[in-house]
Amino acid sequence: MLAIFNKEVVQPPQELHSPAAASANPAKKPQEIAKDFMSCHDPSNAVSVCFGNTALLAYVPPANPYTSPKRVFCSLDNIYCIFLGDLNNLCSLIKQYGLSKGTNEAMFVVQAYRTLRDRGPYPADQVLKDLDGSFGFVLYDTKAGTVFAALGANEGVSMFWGIAVDGSVVISDNLGIIKQSCAKSFAPFPTGCMFHSEQGLMSFEHPTKKMKAMPRIDSEGVMCGATFKVDAQSRIRNMPRVGSEANWAVWGQQA
Repeated sequence: MLAIFNKEVVQPPQELHSPAAASANPAKKPQEIAKDFMSCHDPSNAVSVCFGNTALLAYVPPANPYTSPKRVFCSLDNIYCIFLGDLNNLCSLIKQYGLSKGTNEAMFVVQAYRTLRDRGPYPADQVLKDLDGSFGFVLYDTKAGTVFAALGANEGVSMFWGIAVDGSVVISDNLGIIKQSCAKSFAPFPTGCMFHSEQGLMSFEHPTKKMKAMPRIDSEGVMCGATFKVDAQSRIRNMPRVGSEANWAVWGQQA
């Protein structure tokens, strides 16, 4: 899985930039990153969707669709989603949201996001905490021009993010691609967290706590981006549980 978003769309935490990036092997441009990713796979099996200079999503279906963890891609009403992992309670979630039995994990994420964006019955952190299983996803709402990504807390799925040479944000489950693409400006995507392009990074496991950047040193002793941990000593005002304001589009405005 690969997702690339222009810096005008996504502004990641400043700490993800490494001061050693300039002296390391140069980071790559988005076009080069996409080419490298596609070259690692059978082009007849890989799917790549480009949104001009704004964004790019690339996905390779698993050779066996029944293998675990899953990799699923879908699009609906100008919303695109790549989902990694498995939801143990997908059937109950489908019933809860009134969706069809054929709904897969990526379709569910899109439907849940659209419901919360438009009607906002629950805050985003509660929706994500209701997902039982190992999961990670990247969602791009082309109409709203927003990006939403999240990674489950049980570490069953890994995602990484970094900064390309032009400042674009790169997200992938392929660590090799991230290392080649982002020089030293990369880090694991924090577990139990969600990121919204307008509101930033937040822990959905601990929504009343702030996130703190921790310098990350690689095996060569060089600062390599930063990891992000929940600051147990902090406290932010939690999002209201009811009302039209409680939706994914504005969840960070209550902090």
